[in-house]
Amino acid sequence: MSTDALLNLIRDRAGDAPVRLGLILGSGLGHLADAVDGVAIDYGDLPGFPHAGVSGHNPKLVIGTLEGQRVAVFGGRAHYYESGKADVMRTPLEVLKGLGAEGVIATNAAGSFRSDIPPGDLMLLSDHINFSGLNPLIGEPTDRRFVNMTDAYDPDWRKQLGAAADAADIELKSGVYAWYSGPSFETPAEIRAIHRLGADAVGMSTVPEVILARFLGLRAAAISTITNMAAGMSDEAISHEHTKAMAPLGAAKLEKVLRGFLAAL
Repeated sequence: MSTDALLNLIRDRAGDAPVRLGLILGSGLGHLADAVDGVAIDYGDLPGFPHAGVSGHNPKLVIGTLEGQRVAVFGGRAHYYESGKADVMRTPLEVLKGLGAEGVIATNAAGSFRSDIPPGDLMLLSDHINFSGLNPLIGEPTDRRFVNMTDAYDPDWRKQLGAAADAADIELKSGVYAWYSGPSFETPAEIRAIHRLGADAVGMSTVPEVILARFLGLRAAAISTITNMAAGMSDEAISHEHTKAMAPLGAAKLEKVLRGFLAAL
């Protein structure tokens, strides 16, 4: 189904009013979609939308009002490691652009390299390292593929998210996020290499979405919920079950930051 056809389908269900921005929810944040006063559409009803197959995600698009802003909330993202396609989130982001959004805020679960950003804390992304070497714009035939990624994480939105965290008395440190393809976790040697390259946290998402967002002319920001210390940096056993168990610790903080950001727009 074409993007235009998808937009017509969504507008038939959710109305014609333009969306202000999109939210991509990571592990442990699915409940935020339930707080939106609007309409929920299962991805299965949206041909071409990726059917995220990761436990801990709720694959539905919710459009409605949250803290006075009309938002489109993607309750489950698809990851590169599910399909081998780095551009797997292109259609949802094209739809977001078509709905009138000015930008997108992505959230994720990540492993920290820094003792001052432990599990349960949040990290505001200041930049990223594409450690995977993959790119969602490979195969794009137009010269638009040469996207300027300087200030990919919108400086003004980063300031506003920081202000929202301060207002909620939540510590929000900034750092560089590295994208690792997954689905296996990183080895301690890989973590040492990524850390030496300048990363502060590592995860398996977000970077391709931000590249696509900038390609589409959308502003972008992102926040990590830290669920574990990276491999070799603590004695904890890293697993997806551990990630799901730890994600709610930071999710309550992240919800307050996002709500404060939206209310202040």
